[in-house]
Amino acid sequence: MADSALKVWRDRDGKLLRLRLSRPKANIVDAEMIAALTKALAEASSDIHVKAVLIDHEGPHFSFGASVPEHMPDQCAAMLKGLHALIIAMVEYPVPILVSVRGQCLGGGLEVALAGHMMFVAPDAKLGQPEIILGVFAPAASCLLPERMPRVAAEDLLYSGRSITGEDALRLGIANAVADEPEAAALAWFDAGPAKHSASSLRFAVKAARLGMNERVKAKIAAVEELYLNGLMATFDAVEGLNAFVEKRAALWEDR
Repeated sequence: MADSALKVWRDRDGKLLRLRLSRPKANIVDAEMIAALTKALAEASSDIHVKAVLIDHEGPHFSFGASVPEHMPDQCAAMLKGLHALIIAMVEYPVPILVSVRGQCLGGGLEVALAGHMMFVAPDAKLGQPEIILGVFAPAASCLLPERMPRVAAEDLLYSGRSITGEDALRLGIANAVADEPEAAALAWFDAGPAKHSASSLRFAVKAARLGMNERVKAKIAAVEELYLNGLMATFDAVEGLNAFVEKRAALWEDR
């Protein structure tokens, strides 16, 4: 099955759900992409034979990030609600979600990748949360990055907006493996592990491994969503930064 945003199919005798972002080169995580991912994951979650999910992408880049127009004041509440529901569904998913990343993986794209369980990246991939450069912050990444890497490194990425390579991501704990062909590496990991295990027992193992983390992430996402919508978006600079990006000009910060 495929729609304009996502290709969906079963692999490995139905044991592996395949999801492929299919709007290269940017693969923008907009409302349509979020809805397609949410639907595909929900439809497979109760299938007792599914042992894992693999999310990868068409084109050279995983994702340039979320839709900036959907971050504008009149749309951002609906956008965040949909994206955060997807993030929580992924964090709580009953089987491992593997993510294969090449090229740019930025902003909302990286937040989606971080919500998975295992990340396989190309050595020259570029991962980052550039939201601060636009005058906003990354709500889901503020919750997910400290769960996957040292806090000092997480805060560096969140405050600076800089990107790191796939090699850096492995060293810092974001990625599980670096490979020239990350999709093949993810498939090899699945074949050597979950494909051979009891699907029922695997679900218990996933639930056990994420006890505590799931509750922390859900509570923090609710808090940062409130901070974003009722704090950040009431400031001049947040709206100015987004407008400047859309209008392709330099932002004129007033520090308020």
